[in-house]
Amino acid sequence: MPPADPRRPQQAPAPRPQLSRSLRNRHMSMIAIGGAIGAGLFVGSGSVIKAAGPAAIISYCLAGALVLCTMRMLGEMVVARPSAGSFADYARTAIGPWAGFTIGWLYWYYYVIIVAVEAVAGASILHAWIGLPLWVMAMGLMAVMTATNLLSVRSFGEFEFWFSSVKVAAIVAFLIVGGLYVFGAWPGSSFDFSNLTAHGGFAPHGFTSIFSAIVVVIFAFGGAEIVTIAAAESKEPERSVARATTGIIWRIILFYVGSIVLVVTIVPWDSAKVLASPYVAAWDLIGLPGAGTVMDIVILTAVLSVLNSSVYVSSRMLLALAAHGDAPAWSASTGKRNVPVRAILAGTVVGWVSVVLAYLSPDTVFSYLVNSSGAIAIFMYLMIGASQLRMRRRLQREAPERLTLRMWFHPYLTWVVMAGFAVVLVAMAVIHDQRTQLFTSLGSLAVVLIAYAVRRVKGPRPEPAASAADQDTDARPRALRTP
Repeated sequence: MPPADPRRPQQAPAPRPQLSRSLRNRHMSMIAIGGAIGAGLFVGSGSVIKAAGPAAIISYCLAGALVLCTMRMLGEMVVARPSAGSFADYARTAIGPWAGFTIGWLYWYYYVIIVAVEAVAGASILHAWIGLPLWVMAMGLMAVMTATNLLSVRSFGEFEFWFSSVKVAAIVAFLIVGGLYVFGAWPGSSFDFSNLTAHGGFAPHGFTSIFSAIVVVIFAFGGAEIVTIAAAESKEPERSVARATTGIIWRIILFYVGSIVLVVTIVPWDSAKVLASPYVAAWDLIGLPGAGTVMDIVILTAVLSVLNSSVYVSSRMLLALAAHGDAPAWSASTGKRNVPVRAILAGTVVGWVSVVLAYLSPDTVFSYLVNSSGAIAIFMYLMIGASQLRMRRRLQREAPERLTLRMWFHPYLTWVVMAGFAVVLVAMAVIHDQRTQLFTSLGSLAVVLIAYAVRRVKGPRPEPAASAADQDTDARPRALRTP
Protein backbone atom coordinates (compact mmCIF):
# COMPACT_ATOMS: atom_id res chain seq x y z
CA MET A 1 0.00 0.00 0.00
CA PRO A 2 1.46 3.42 -0.88
CA PRO A 3 2.21 5.80 1.98
CA ALA A 4 -0.58 8.06 3.13
CA ASP A 5 -0.75 11.46 1.50
CA PRO A 6 -0.09 14.00 4.29
CA ARG A 7 -2.29 16.54 2.50
CA ARG A 8 -5.31 14.26 2.65
CA PRO A 9 -7.13 14.17 5.99
CA GLN A 10 -7.10 10.71 7.50
CA GLN A 11 -10.31 9.27 8.86
CA ALA A 12 -10.20 7.71 12.27
CA PRO A 13 -12.30 4.55 12.08
CA ALA A 14 -15.41 4.42 14.20
CA PRO A 15 -14.56 3.13 17.68
CA ARG A 16 -15.50 -0.52 17.92
CA PRO A 17 -18.55 -0.58 20.19
CA GLN A 18 -18.85 -2.86 23.19
CA LEU A 19 -21.24 -5.69 22.39
CA SER A 20 -23.02 -7.72 25.01
CA ARG A 21 -21.44 -11.13 25.66
CA SER A 22 -24.74 -12.75 26.60
CA LEU A 23 -24.93 -15.66 24.15
CA ARG A 24 -24.51 -18.96 25.96
CA ASN A 25 -23.17 -22.29 24.72
CA ARG A 26 -26.68 -23.63 24.04
CA HIS A 27 -27.39 -20.55 21.91
CA MET A 28 -24.15 -20.98 19.99
CA SER A 29 -24.82 -24.65 19.32
CA MET A 30 -28.25 -23.93 17.89
CA ILE A 31 -27.05 -20.87 15.95
CA ALA A 32 -24.57 -23.17 14.20
CA ILE A 33 -27.27 -25.71 13.40
CA GLY A 34 -29.93 -23.13 12.54
CA GLY A 35 -27.63 -21.24 10.19
CA ALA A 36 -26.94 -24.31 8.07
CA ILE A 37 -30.36 -26.00 8.13
CA GLY A 38 -32.89 -23.86 6.33
CA ALA A 39 -35.80 -24.44 4.01
CA GLY A 40 -33.22 -25.53 1.42
CA LEU A 41 -33.07 -28.95 3.09
CA PHE A 42 -36.81 -29.49 3.37
CA VAL A 43 -37.77 -28.12 -0.06
CA GLY A 44 -34.63 -27.39 -2.12
CA SER A 45 -33.33 -30.94 -1.80
CA GLY A 46 -36.01 -31.98 -4.28
CA SER A 47 -34.20 -30.27 -7.16
CA VAL A 48 -30.93 -31.96 -6.15
CA ILE A 49 -32.59 -35.38 -6.15
CA LYS A 50 -34.14 -34.66 -9.55
CA ALA A 51 -30.73 -33.69 -10.94
CA ALA A 52 -28.70 -36.62 -9.60
CA GLY A 53 -31.21 -39.29 -8.57
CA PRO A 54 -30.20 -41.42 -5.57
CA ALA A 55 -26.59 -40.35 -6.25
CA ALA A 56 -27.58 -37.05 -4.61
CA ILE A 57 -26.34 -38.79 -1.46
CA ILE A 58 -22.77 -38.48 -2.77
CA SER A 59 -23.36 -34.85 -3.75
CA TYR A 60 -24.36 -34.03 -0.17
CA CYS A 61 -21.35 -35.92 1.23
CA LEU A 62 -18.86 -34.08 -0.98
CA ALA A 63 -20.41 -30.65 -0.43
CA GLY A 64 -20.60 -31.32 3.31
CA ALA A 65 -16.91 -32.22 3.39
CA LEU A 66 -15.98 -28.94 1.67
CA VAL A 67 -18.05 -26.90 4.13
CA LEU A 68 -16.76 -28.87 7.13
CA CYS A 69 -13.15 -28.14 6.17
CA THR A 70 -13.96 -24.48 5.54
CA MET A 71 -15.51 -24.20 8.98
CA ARG A 72 -12.39 -25.77 10.47
CA MET A 73 -10.23 -23.14 8.76
CA LEU A 74 -12.50 -20.38 10.01
CA GLY A 75 -12.58 -21.92 13.48
CA GLU A 76 -8.79 -21.80 13.66
CA MET A 77 -8.84 -18.06 13.05
CA VAL A 78 -11.84 -17.32 15.27
CA VAL A 79 -10.39 -19.18 18.26
CA ALA A 80 -7.16 -17.23 17.81
CA ARG A 81 -9.08 -13.95 17.67
CA PRO A 82 -12.87 -13.77 18.07
CA SER A 83 -14.23 -10.86 16.06
CA ALA A 84 -17.67 -9.46 15.20
CA GLY A 85 -16.43 -9.22 11.59
CA SER A 86 -15.17 -12.79 11.53
CA PHE A 87 -13.79 -13.73 8.10
CA ALA A 88 -13.94 -10.13 6.80
CA ASP A 89 -11.61 -9.03 9.58
CA TYR A 90 -9.33 -12.01 8.96
CA ALA A 91 -9.21 -11.26 5.22
CA ARG A 92 -8.23 -7.68 6.10
CA THR A 93 -5.50 -8.88 8.45
CA ALA A 94 -4.12 -11.65 6.27
CA ILE A 95 -4.54 -10.26 2.74
CA GLY A 96 -5.11 -6.52 2.99
CA PRO A 97 -7.74 -3.78 3.48
CA TRP A 98 -9.17 -4.35 -0.01
CA ALA A 99 -10.03 -7.95 0.88
CA GLY A 100 -11.80 -7.00 4.11
CA PHE A 101 -13.73 -4.23 2.35
CA THR A 102 -14.72 -6.47 -0.56
CA ILE A 103 -15.85 -9.59 1.26
CA GLY A 104 -17.48 -7.55 4.03
CA TRP A 105 -19.71 -5.58 1.69
CA LEU A 106 -20.49 -8.60 -0.50
CA TYR A 107 -21.52 -10.59 2.57
CA TRP A 108 -23.67 -7.73 3.87
CA TYR A 109 -25.37 -7.48 0.48
CA TYR A 110 -25.87 -11.26 0.37
CA TYR A 111 -27.71 -11.31 3.68
CA VAL A 112 -29.89 -8.25 3.21
CA ILE A 113 -31.17 -9.91 0.02
CA ILE A 114 -31.75 -13.16 1.96
CA VAL A 115 -33.84 -11.14 4.44
CA ALA A 116 -36.22 -10.30 1.61
CA VAL A 117 -36.14 -13.79 0.08
CA GLU A 118 -37.02 -15.48 3.37
CA ALA A 119 -39.72 -12.93 4.20
CA VAL A 120 -41.37 -13.62 0.83
CA ALA A 121 -41.05 -17.39 1.35
CA GLY A 122 -42.59 -17.19 4.82
CA ALA A 123 -45.43 -15.02 3.56
CA SER A 124 -46.17 -17.57 0.82
CA ILE A 125 -46.63 -20.29 3.46
CA LEU A 126 -48.81 -18.08 5.66
CA HIS A 127 -50.94 -17.09 2.66
CA ALA A 128 -52.43 -20.60 2.61
CA TRP A 129 -53.64 -20.11 6.20
CA ILE A 130 -54.36 -16.36 6.37
CA GLY A 131 -56.18 -14.30 3.78
CA LEU A 132 -53.98 -11.20 4.04
CA PRO A 133 -51.99 -9.89 1.04
CA LEU A 134 -48.56 -11.49 0.62
CA TRP A 135 -46.66 -8.21 0.89
CA VAL A 136 -48.39 -7.36 4.19
CA MET A 137 -47.39 -10.70 5.74
CA ALA A 138 -43.83 -10.40 4.40
CA MET A 139 -43.49 -6.96 5.98
CA GLY A 140 -44.99 -8.29 9.20
CA LEU A 141 -42.46 -11.14 9.42
CA MET A 142 -39.60 -8.72 8.84
CA ALA A 143 -40.95 -6.35 11.50
CA VAL A 144 -41.14 -9.16 14.08
CA MET A 145 -37.59 -10.38 13.42
CA THR A 146 -36.26 -6.80 13.38
CA ALA A 147 -37.87 -6.14 16.77
CA THR A 148 -36.37 -9.37 18.10
CA ASN A 149 -32.87 -8.29 17.12
CA LEU A 150 -33.39 -4.74 18.40
CA LEU A 151 -34.43 -6.00 21.83
CA SER A 152 -31.11 -7.69 22.69
CA VAL A 153 -28.64 -10.22 21.38
CA ARG A 154 -29.98 -12.56 24.05
CA SER A 155 -33.46 -12.40 22.47
CA PHE A 156 -31.93 -13.20 19.08
CA GLY A 157 -30.19 -16.20 20.65
CA GLU A 158 -33.36 -17.42 22.38
CA PHE A 159 -35.44 -17.21 19.21
CA GLU A 160 -32.75 -19.02 17.26
CA PHE A 161 -32.47 -21.68 19.97
CA TRP A 162 -36.17 -22.54 19.78
CA PHE A 163 -36.43 -22.22 16.00
CA SER A 164 -33.47 -24.56 15.59
CA SER A 165 -34.86 -26.94 18.20
CA VAL A 166 -38.01 -27.38 16.10
CA LYS A 167 -35.92 -28.12 13.00
CA VAL A 168 -33.70 -30.59 14.82
CA ALA A 169 -36.73 -32.32 16.37
CA ALA A 170 -38.34 -32.66 12.93
CA ILE A 171 -35.20 -34.12 11.37
CA VAL A 172 -34.58 -36.53 14.26
CA ALA A 173 -38.21 -37.69 14.10
CA PHE A 174 -37.84 -38.28 10.36
CA LEU A 175 -34.57 -40.19 10.84
CA ILE A 176 -36.19 -42.46 13.45
CA VAL A 177 -39.52 -43.09 11.72
CA GLY A 178 -37.98 -43.25 8.24
CA GLY A 179 -35.33 -45.66 9.48
CA LEU A 180 -37.99 -47.94 10.97
CA TYR A 181 -39.92 -47.78 7.69
CA VAL A 182 -37.08 -48.77 5.35
CA PHE A 183 -35.93 -51.57 7.65
CA GLY A 184 -39.45 -53.01 7.84
CA ALA A 185 -40.07 -52.20 11.51
CA TRP A 186 -42.91 -49.74 10.83
CA PRO A 187 -46.50 -51.05 10.53
CA GLY A 188 -47.26 -52.01 6.94
CA SER A 189 -43.64 -51.65 5.76
CA SER A 190 -41.03 -54.15 4.57
CA PHE A 191 -37.25 -54.20 4.28
CA ASP A 192 -36.85 -52.48 0.94
CA PHE A 193 -33.99 -50.47 -0.58
CA SER A 194 -34.97 -51.09 -4.18
CA ASN A 195 -35.66 -47.39 -4.92
CA LEU A 196 -31.92 -46.75 -4.79
CA THR A 197 -31.40 -48.63 -8.07
CA ALA A 198 -34.84 -49.49 -9.52
CA HIS A 199 -35.50 -46.34 -11.58
CA GLY A 200 -32.60 -46.07 -13.98
CA GLY A 201 -29.85 -47.01 -11.52
CA PHE A 202 -28.10 -45.26 -8.65
CA ALA A 203 -26.91 -42.44 -10.94
CA PRO A 204 -29.60 -42.34 -13.66
CA HIS A 205 -28.15 -39.20 -15.31
CA GLY A 206 -24.55 -40.38 -15.11
CA PHE A 207 -21.93 -39.69 -12.49
CA THR A 208 -21.25 -36.22 -13.87
CA SER A 209 -24.66 -35.26 -12.48
CA ILE A 210 -23.22 -35.79 -8.99
CA PHE A 211 -20.85 -32.89 -9.49
CA SER A 212 -23.51 -30.75 -11.17
CA ALA A 213 -25.74 -31.24 -8.13
CA ILE A 214 -22.93 -30.17 -5.78
CA VAL A 215 -23.33 -26.63 -7.10
CA VAL A 216 -26.87 -26.53 -5.65
CA VAL A 217 -25.98 -28.42 -2.47
CA ILE A 218 -23.17 -26.01 -1.55
CA PHE A 219 -25.70 -23.22 -1.16
CA ALA A 220 -27.91 -25.39 1.05
CA PHE A 221 -25.08 -25.56 3.59
CA GLY A 222 -24.62 -21.78 3.54
CA GLY A 223 -25.05 -20.10 6.92
CA ALA A 224 -22.88 -22.40 9.02
CA GLU A 225 -20.35 -19.56 9.32
CA ILE A 226 -22.83 -17.37 11.23
CA VAL A 227 -21.74 -18.94 14.52
CA THR A 228 -18.23 -17.55 14.06
CA ILE A 229 -19.64 -14.03 13.80
CA ALA A 230 -21.79 -14.59 16.89
CA ALA A 231 -18.68 -15.75 18.78
CA ALA A 232 -17.77 -12.14 19.57
CA GLU A 233 -20.96 -11.90 21.68
CA SER A 234 -20.70 -15.24 23.48
CA LYS A 235 -19.52 -15.89 27.02
CA GLU A 236 -16.97 -18.50 25.94
CA PRO A 237 -16.11 -17.75 22.31
CA GLU A 238 -13.17 -20.15 22.06
CA ARG A 239 -14.98 -23.22 23.35
CA SER A 240 -18.21 -22.38 21.53
CA VAL A 241 -16.50 -22.03 18.18
CA ALA A 242 -14.31 -25.09 18.72
CA ARG A 243 -17.43 -27.17 19.32
CA ALA A 244 -19.43 -25.58 16.52
CA THR A 245 -16.73 -26.04 13.86
CA THR A 246 -16.16 -29.73 14.65
CA GLY A 247 -18.83 -31.81 16.38
CA ILE A 248 -21.86 -29.71 15.47
CA ILE A 249 -20.97 -29.49 11.77
CA TRP A 250 -20.64 -33.26 11.72
CA ARG A 251 -24.17 -33.47 13.08
CA ILE A 252 -25.44 -31.09 10.40
CA ILE A 253 -23.90 -33.29 7.70
CA LEU A 254 -25.48 -36.34 9.36
CA PHE A 255 -28.87 -34.61 9.31
CA TYR A 256 -28.52 -33.73 5.63
CA VAL A 257 -27.02 -36.99 4.37
CA GLY A 258 -29.04 -39.28 6.64
CA SER A 259 -32.36 -37.70 5.77
CA ILE A 260 -31.56 -37.62 2.03
CA VAL A 261 -30.67 -41.34 2.16
CA LEU A 262 -34.09 -42.05 3.68
CA VAL A 263 -35.95 -39.82 1.20
CA VAL A 264 -34.48 -41.50 -1.90
CA THR A 265 -35.00 -44.93 -0.31
CA ILE A 266 -38.66 -44.30 0.55
CA VAL A 267 -39.77 -42.27 -2.49
CA PRO A 268 -38.83 -43.03 -6.13
CA TRP A 269 -36.49 -40.24 -7.17
CA ASP A 270 -38.45 -39.59 -10.38
CA SER A 271 -41.78 -39.06 -8.58
CA ALA A 272 -43.34 -35.67 -9.29
CA LYS A 273 -43.90 -35.22 -5.55
CA VAL A 274 -40.15 -35.20 -4.88
CA LEU A 275 -39.60 -31.91 -6.67
CA ALA A 276 -42.49 -30.23 -4.83
CA SER A 277 -41.58 -31.37 -1.31
CA PRO A 278 -39.52 -34.54 -0.83
CA TYR A 279 -40.11 -34.81 2.92
CA VAL A 280 -43.88 -34.43 2.62
CA ALA A 281 -43.82 -37.11 -0.10
CA ALA A 282 -41.88 -39.45 2.21
CA TRP A 283 -44.24 -38.85 5.15
CA ASP A 284 -47.25 -39.49 2.92
CA LEU A 285 -45.86 -42.88 1.84
CA ILE A 286 -45.10 -43.77 5.44
CA GLY A 287 -48.75 -43.04 6.12
CA LEU A 288 -48.50 -40.49 8.90
CA PRO A 289 -51.70 -38.35 8.96
CA GLY A 290 -51.32 -34.57 8.90
CA ALA A 291 -47.70 -34.80 7.69
CA GLY A 292 -48.19 -32.04 5.12
CA THR A 293 -49.42 -29.52 7.69
CA VAL A 294 -46.67 -30.44 10.14
CA MET A 295 -44.01 -30.02 7.46
CA ASP A 296 -45.44 -26.63 6.48
CA ILE A 297 -45.00 -25.53 10.11
CA VAL A 298 -41.44 -26.89 10.16
CA ILE A 299 -40.60 -25.14 6.88
CA LEU A 300 -42.07 -21.87 8.18
CA THR A 301 -39.94 -22.26 11.30
CA ALA A 302 -36.86 -22.83 9.13
CA VAL A 303 -37.67 -19.70 7.12
CA LEU A 304 -38.10 -17.59 10.27
CA SER A 305 -34.84 -18.96 11.65
CA VAL A 306 -32.90 -17.90 8.56
CA LEU A 307 -34.70 -14.53 8.54
CA ASN A 308 -33.76 -13.98 12.19
CA SER A 309 -30.12 -14.93 11.55
CA SER A 310 -29.92 -12.79 8.40
CA VAL A 311 -31.01 -9.65 10.24
CA TYR A 312 -28.43 -10.39 12.94
CA VAL A 313 -25.46 -11.23 10.75
CA SER A 314 -25.96 -8.37 8.27
CA SER A 315 -25.94 -5.86 11.14
CA ARG A 316 -22.74 -7.29 12.67
CA MET A 317 -20.95 -7.22 9.34
CA LEU A 318 -21.91 -3.58 8.81
CA LEU A 319 -20.68 -2.89 12.33
CA ALA A 320 -17.32 -4.46 11.54
CA LEU A 321 -17.02 -2.46 8.31
CA ALA A 322 -17.74 0.78 10.19
CA ALA A 323 -15.11 -0.09 12.79
CA HIS A 324 -12.50 -0.03 9.99
CA GLY A 325 -13.84 3.13 8.35
CA ASP A 326 -15.31 1.20 5.42
CA ALA A 327 -18.93 2.07 6.30
CA PRO A 328 -20.48 5.27 7.67
CA ALA A 329 -19.48 5.86 11.29
CA TRP A 330 -23.10 6.41 12.32
CA SER A 331 -23.84 2.73 11.65
CA ALA A 332 -21.52 1.71 14.50
CA SER A 333 -23.74 3.26 17.15
CA THR A 334 -25.19 0.93 19.78
CA GLY A 335 -28.21 1.38 22.04
CA LYS A 336 -28.60 0.94 25.79
CA ARG A 337 -28.67 -2.83 25.42
CA ASN A 338 -25.38 -2.85 23.44
CA VAL A 339 -27.26 -3.65 20.25
CA PRO A 340 -26.21 -1.97 16.94
CA VAL A 341 -29.62 -0.38 16.33
CA ARG A 342 -28.70 1.63 13.24
CA ALA A 343 -26.86 -1.26 11.60
CA ILE A 344 -29.90 -3.50 12.12
CA LEU A 345 -32.28 -0.90 10.68
CA ALA A 346 -29.99 -0.22 7.71
CA GLY A 347 -30.14 -3.86 6.67
CA THR A 348 -33.86 -4.28 7.21
CA VAL A 349 -34.66 -1.10 5.25
CA VAL A 350 -32.90 -2.64 2.25
CA GLY A 351 -34.87 -5.81 2.95
CA TRP A 352 -38.16 -3.92 2.99
CA VAL A 353 -37.35 -2.21 -0.31
CA SER A 354 -36.45 -5.60 -1.79
CA VAL A 355 -39.77 -7.06 -0.62
CA VAL A 356 -41.61 -4.24 -2.40
CA LEU A 357 -39.58 -4.99 -5.54
CA ALA A 358 -40.48 -8.67 -5.19
CA TYR A 359 -44.13 -7.75 -5.73
CA LEU A 360 -43.69 -4.89 -8.20
CA SER A 361 -41.10 -6.58 -10.41
CA PRO A 362 -40.61 -10.22 -9.36
CA ASP A 363 -39.23 -11.51 -12.65
CA THR A 364 -36.84 -8.68 -13.46
CA VAL A 365 -35.50 -6.45 -10.68
CA PHE A 366 -36.00 -8.83 -7.74
CA SER A 367 -34.81 -11.80 -9.78
CA TYR A 368 -31.66 -9.86 -10.67
CA LEU A 369 -31.03 -9.01 -7.01
CA VAL A 370 -31.30 -12.66 -6.00
CA ASN A 371 -29.07 -13.86 -8.84
CA SER A 372 -26.49 -11.15 -8.19
CA SER A 373 -25.88 -12.58 -4.71
CA GLY A 374 -25.99 -16.25 -5.72
CA ALA A 375 -22.26 -17.02 -5.92
CA ILE A 376 -21.12 -14.75 -3.10
CA ALA A 377 -20.94 -17.70 -0.69
CA ILE A 378 -18.33 -19.35 -2.94
CA PHE A 379 -16.29 -16.12 -3.06
CA MET A 380 -16.44 -16.06 0.74
CA TYR A 381 -15.25 -19.67 1.08
CA LEU A 382 -12.30 -19.00 -1.24
CA MET A 383 -11.38 -15.89 0.76
CA ILE A 384 -11.53 -17.87 4.02
CA GLY A 385 -9.08 -20.40 2.59
CA ALA A 386 -6.65 -17.74 1.37
CA SER A 387 -6.89 -15.92 4.72
CA GLN A 388 -6.22 -19.09 6.71
CA LEU A 389 -3.10 -19.88 4.69
CA ARG A 390 -1.58 -16.46 5.28
CA MET A 391 -2.83 -15.95 8.82
CA ARG A 392 -1.46 -19.33 9.94
CA ARG A 393 2.03 -18.34 8.80
CA ARG A 394 1.76 -14.98 10.54
CA LEU A 395 0.45 -16.47 13.79
CA GLN A 396 3.13 -19.16 13.83
CA ARG A 397 5.73 -16.41 13.55
CA GLU A 398 4.24 -13.79 15.88
CA ALA A 399 1.80 -15.47 18.30
CA PRO A 400 1.97 -19.28 18.13
CA GLU A 401 0.31 -19.63 21.54
CA ARG A 402 -2.98 -18.57 19.95
CA LEU A 403 -3.07 -21.57 17.60
CA THR A 404 -5.04 -23.83 19.91
CA LEU A 405 -7.40 -25.06 17.18
CA ARG A 406 -5.73 -26.05 13.92
CA MET A 407 -6.82 -26.89 10.40
CA TRP A 408 -6.26 -30.54 9.51
CA PHE A 409 -3.32 -31.46 7.21
CA HIS A 410 -2.30 -27.84 6.76
CA PRO A 411 -1.62 -26.48 4.16
CA TYR A 412 -2.44 -29.31 1.74
CA LEU A 413 -6.08 -29.82 2.68
CA THR A 414 -6.70 -26.07 2.51
CA TRP A 415 -5.44 -26.02 -1.08
CA VAL A 416 -7.60 -29.05 -1.96
CA VAL A 417 -10.71 -27.36 -0.55
CA MET A 418 -10.00 -24.12 -2.40
CA ALA A 419 -9.55 -26.11 -5.61
CA GLY A 420 -12.90 -27.76 -4.94
CA PHE A 421 -14.65 -24.39 -4.69
CA ALA A 422 -12.88 -23.20 -7.84
CA VAL A 423 -14.29 -26.25 -9.64
CA VAL A 424 -17.77 -25.30 -8.36
CA LEU A 425 -17.37 -21.86 -9.96
CA VAL A 426 -16.29 -23.48 -13.24
CA ALA A 427 -19.30 -25.78 -13.05
CA MET A 428 -21.57 -22.76 -12.57
CA ALA A 429 -20.14 -21.26 -15.75
CA VAL A 430 -20.85 -24.49 -17.65
CA ILE A 431 -24.31 -25.32 -16.26
CA HIS A 432 -26.91 -23.26 -18.08
CA ASP A 433 -29.22 -22.82 -15.07
CA GLN A 434 -26.36 -21.57 -12.88
CA ARG A 435 -24.57 -19.35 -15.40
CA THR A 436 -26.74 -16.30 -14.78
CA GLN A 437 -26.09 -16.43 -11.01
CA LEU A 438 -22.33 -16.65 -11.56
CA PHE A 439 -22.10 -13.77 -14.03
CA THR A 440 -24.41 -11.44 -12.10
CA SER A 441 -22.51 -12.25 -8.89
CA LEU A 442 -19.25 -11.43 -10.66
CA GLY A 443 -20.92 -8.14 -11.54
CA SER A 444 -21.57 -7.52 -7.83
CA LEU A 445 -17.91 -8.33 -7.12
CA ALA A 446 -16.81 -5.86 -9.79
CA VAL A 447 -19.02 -3.11 -8.34
CA VAL A 448 -17.54 -3.57 -4.86
CA LEU A 449 -13.96 -3.62 -6.19
CA ILE A 450 -14.63 -0.39 -8.12
CA ALA A 451 -16.12 1.13 -4.96
CA TYR A 452 -12.94 0.27 -3.07
CA ALA A 453 -10.78 1.82 -5.81
CA VAL A 454 -12.87 5.02 -5.70
CA ARG A 455 -12.63 5.07 -1.91
CA ARG A 456 -8.85 4.88 -2.07
CA VAL A 457 -8.56 7.65 -4.63
CA LYS A 458 -11.18 10.11 -3.40
CA GLY A 459 -12.15 9.05 0.08
CA PRO A 460 -10.40 8.74 3.41
CA ARG A 461 -7.78 6.04 3.54
CA PRO A 462 -8.97 2.80 5.18
CA GLU A 463 -7.44 1.52 8.37
CA PRO A 464 -4.36 -0.61 7.60
CA ALA A 465 -4.39 -4.29 8.48
CA ALA A 466 -2.83 -5.13 11.80
CA SER A 467 -0.40 -7.95 12.39
CA ALA A 468 -1.51 -10.94 14.41
CA ALA A 469 0.56 -9.79 17.36
CA ASP A 470 -0.99 -6.33 17.32
CA GLN A 471 -4.58 -7.51 17.49
CA ASP A 472 -6.89 -7.41 20.46
CA THR A 473 -5.47 -9.30 23.40
CA ASP A 474 -8.87 -9.25 25.13
CA ALA A 475 -9.94 -12.04 22.82
CA ARG A 476 -6.83 -14.13 23.47
CA PRO A 477 -8.02 -17.69 23.99
CA ARG A 478 -7.58 -19.62 27.18
CA ALA A 479 -5.91 -23.01 27.14
CA LEU A 480 -7.88 -25.27 24.87
CA ARG A 481 -6.97 -28.62 23.45
CA THR A 482 -7.49 -29.17 19.77
CA PRO A 483 -10.46 -31.50 19.21
